[in-house]
Amino acid sequence: MRVLTWSQLNPEQRRAALARPVLSGDAALAQNVAAIVCDVKARGDEALREYSAKFDGGAGANFRVAPDTAVEAAKRLDPNLLAAMEQAKTNIVKFHEAERPHALKLDTMPGVTCELQWRTLETVGLYIPGGTAPLLSTVLMLAIPARIAGCRRIILCTPAKGGVIHPAVLAAANLCGITEIFAVGGAQAIAAMAYGTATIPKCDKIFGPGNAYVTEAKQQVAQDSGGAAIDMPAGPSEVMVVADAAARADWVAADLLAQAEHDTAAQAILVTTDAALPSRVQAEVQKQLAGLSRRDIATKSLEQSRIIVVPDRAAAIEVANAYAPEHLIIHNEDAADWVAEIRHAGSVFVGALTPESAGDYASGTNHVLPTYGYARAYNGVNLLSFMKSMTVQTISREGLNGLGATIIAMAEAEGLDAHAAAVKVRLGG
Repeated sequence: MRVLTWSQLNPEQRRAALARPVLSGDAALAQNVAAIVCDVKARGDEALREYSAKFDGGAGANFRVAPDTAVEAAKRLDPNLLAAMEQAKTNIVKFHEAERPHALKLDTMPGVTCELQWRTLETVGLYIPGGTAPLLSTVLMLAIPARIAGCRRIILCTPAKGGVIHPAVLAAANLCGITEIFAVGGAQAIAAMAYGTATIPKCDKIFGPGNAYVTEAKQQVAQDSGGAAIDMPAGPSEVMVVADAAARADWVAADLLAQAEHDTAAQAILVTTDAALPSRVQAEVQKQLAGLSRRDIATKSLEQSRIIVVPDRAAAIEVANAYAPEHLIIHNEDAADWVAEIRHAGSVFVGALTPESAGDYASGTNHVLPTYGYARAYNGVNLLSFMKSMTVQTISREGLNGLGATIIAMAEAEGLDAHAAAVKVRLGG
């Protein structure tokens, strides 16, 4: 990991220090995805079977997973893992239940009543990757709020490598009461959920992470008025750790590696006010890296990660807000005092005893978060991600008498005579 001294960098060098890995801008990838999306849109299940056979080894003639398959997978799961999933579910349910929004109703003036009401999305699609790691935790993070929100139909798509879905993913789906599971992955799964096929219903909104093909497919269907909405823009996962002289180097190194092992494009950044910490952390990173099963992935990720030495707390906060990390770990003695000054982050982990892994799995917050700087404008998935609001207004005779002249004046100023007339005719004018 490169070590940079913030105070010695000019503005351009500072921007470079906080730059993310360049996302694939490969035109060929976009074209390939567009071809898959169009093919699935046109040929439906037939195209899905062909792509499943080509990319995943096939899921047979019927890629719908029988409900009892997930039930049986749960029965065969390691009891310790099942118990862990149960505890994680309990915490996730508690937090997301507390996110329930409240309706709003008030009189903005006599006779003019305005309301804000909430409605649940009807059909949602959950995409669970099946690549280098079985993301059973993502099943919980997406299915639980979808169930709490009351979505009428919840669809889960995940690739079946060699025709087999990882049993832990099936068990997690069973734990969340998800029964409509389809052994379909990649861009073709996104297209199927966006447009619908004879087997897979069209979804209103699609959730979940994925590789470059999945990400590109989500962006393409979201831009099509006939497609589907998506949870948020996505990029490689990332963490920023802020640490002072009191931080334990082995704990900081563990936090950095926990992110680096996700993906070769993942990014881990350490920001510290202690000039002596970088060398200690680097030594710990090398020591711990040797024992990781995914050390090759983590090693590649660390090549684009870095350590930034800052002069003081103010500079550390400046760097954190400028980067807008997906995960921000504040590894300082006075960590709680920093939170109020953090403006841009997907999720914040306060104090040395709060690893990012807690949020990834079981503390209760959601781990589907904005990456690649999108935390400046987007929040992570929560209960409201599966809902939408609508306004309602009711105007009485008294209200229209009091508000009518205002509406007429504004409509006529805009040259919209019919708008004004819709009020005048009610006022008898």
